[in-house]
Amino acid sequence: MRLILPLLFWASLAYTQEVHFRHNILGYLPSDQKVVLLMSASPIEDKVELIETRTGKVLLEATAMPIEAGTWGQFDEQYLFDFTKVEQSGTYQIRCGEAYSEEIHINSEKYEGHQKDMLAFMRQQRCGYNPYFGEVCHQHDGRIFYAPVADSTYFDFSGGWHDAGDQLKYLITSSNATARMLLAYLEAPDIFGDEVDDYGHPAKNGIPDILDEAKWGLDWMLKLHPEPDWLIHQIADDRDHRGFKYPHKDHAEYGWGPNSYRVAYFANGKPQGLGKWKSQATGVANLAGRCAAAFALGARIWESTGLDSLFAARYRKAAIELYQLGKEKEGFQQGNSFGAPYRYNENTWADDMEWGAAELFKLTGEDHFLKDAIHYAYLIEDDGWMARDTMMHYELYPFMNMGHYSLYEVAPELVRQQLASWYRANIERVLARSTTNNFQIGVPFLWCSSNLIVNFVTQAILYEKMTGDQQFHSLMLLHRDWLFGRNPWGTSMFTGIPEGGETPLDVHIPPRALLEETPAGGLIDGPIFATIHNYLKGLVLHEPDELAAFQNDFVVYHDDIGDYSTNEPTMDGTADAILMMILLSKL
Repeated sequence: MRLILPLLFWASLAYTQEVHFRHNILGYLPSDQKVVLLMSASPIEDKVELIETRTGKVLLEATAMPIEAGTWGQFDEQYLFDFTKVEQSGTYQIRCGEAYSEEIHINSEKYEGHQKDMLAFMRQQRCGYNPYFGEVCHQHDGRIFYAPVADSTYFDFSGGWHDAGDQLKYLITSSNATARMLLAYLEAPDIFGDEVDDYGHPAKNGIPDILDEAKWGLDWMLKLHPEPDWLIHQIADDRDHRGFKYPHKDHAEYGWGPNSYRVAYFANGKPQGLGKWKSQATGVANLAGRCAAAFALGARIWESTGLDSLFAARYRKAAIELYQLGKEKEGFQQGNSFGAPYRYNENTWADDMEWGAAELFKLTGEDHFLKDAIHYAYLIEDDGWMARDTMMHYELYPFMNMGHYSLYEVAPELVRQQLASWYRANIERVLARSTTNNFQIGVPFLWCSSNLIVNFVTQAILYEKMTGDQQFHSLMLLHRDWLFGRNPWGTSMFTGIPEGGETPLDVHIPPRALLEETPAGGLIDGPIFATIHNYLKGLVLHEPDELAAFQNDFVVYHDDIGDYSTNEPTMDGTADAILMMILLSKL
């Protein structure tokens, strides 16, 4: 007699519970905290197992720990699985019922070597000779405005880096990018190899590649400082935004014909704007101080390594001149827009002057620079984005006070204690905010949230280096892991890192649009509050949202070339990340 069973029984045999595993897809260091987040639409009742991929051996079995409040998105059931106790290097998977995670790597070298991809992305952003396209672009930069000469006077401001998917050039971001790369070299000079020459060709030139790239920035900054009291802060404006363009075929129009001259803005410390929208400004010390820091770092490195005494002298001279300019014109200069209200709204400057003064003291040994650095440190104190839930775009740039770290090395003990306490106060603010969501992320999802996370990780590591205090180490690792896939969307925030992993593909840059190529190493803007995303002009998705199941009503991310707010790699964020990766590789 044939046994007839209910349809519900047969359906249950075919049912496999859908479980989404969220972990660091780049990998973990052996001693790291390792906590995976599991998401499901229904309760998880199966045991969760950690399996060694090579042998199939179950190394750890546990009941997933339910997260009782603060779930993220459309998956009502969320759990944690902690396998911190497993420290053996190897490749693993997590199994929950019939569901398996991607491979998970534990390896002491997982954070080494990726600076090569990031430096390659920086070279892809170069203006002037661009080794990625093999072309020379923007040789007519630029015709100057707001300077003490006639408007439209031509000067040679070619060089530098394109800012992101567009082809503007900003001293605001380039000065920070240059200084961060120089700091990365000082933190670990032996990590950087010599695989390309100064043009980015695959040929050794006897100079570490990180210094080749930093010098590209330093040399452009010298062009922007042709006189002791001159500083140019921006080339081009949002008239650039005419779709994706080959840089050597730039059809943007500034009044002199396509692929011709572009406007150059002189930093006069006053509000500027050649169109409808005007920036704010009270001085130039944010730019002058940060440039002084970069030039002082460059002079110290070029002098100590014997690379080129002539360049070392030029960098030293520029650092001193620009620092003096900052003292004479304290305040901030912002970026300029033309036809839209979006600009870089930086409105702090004491942190940059502190950084410049501290680096000049290390370069020259002159006590007045140390005195100035302490003065500016007490002006800025712990002010920064970490204390706020919202801010204007790039308002509190460059997203952490590197001056406090630079000054700490040479400051008196009481000042050192104060500097460390200001770093700690900001870290504690991130810690408090991290309790509001299951991923324990304490960064507000503003435009360029990935930059905020990179800078938080960097500040937390530097705080540990300064004080030896490890109490925030787990918090730092959770934010690091977010960048590499432990987030609702399960994606890295870096193009092509890790190789073969889930990484941004349809990013908002010309190589993707024109060549269907996605250069590896770029840090994308990252998730953003829906309240910002939904009101941005000109933002249209080109394809159905493949990540729709992982969005929520408050924070969104799209791997879509049309989403310039979440999926555009930035030059300055990538440079910040080079320093972060070097610090992570030394943990």
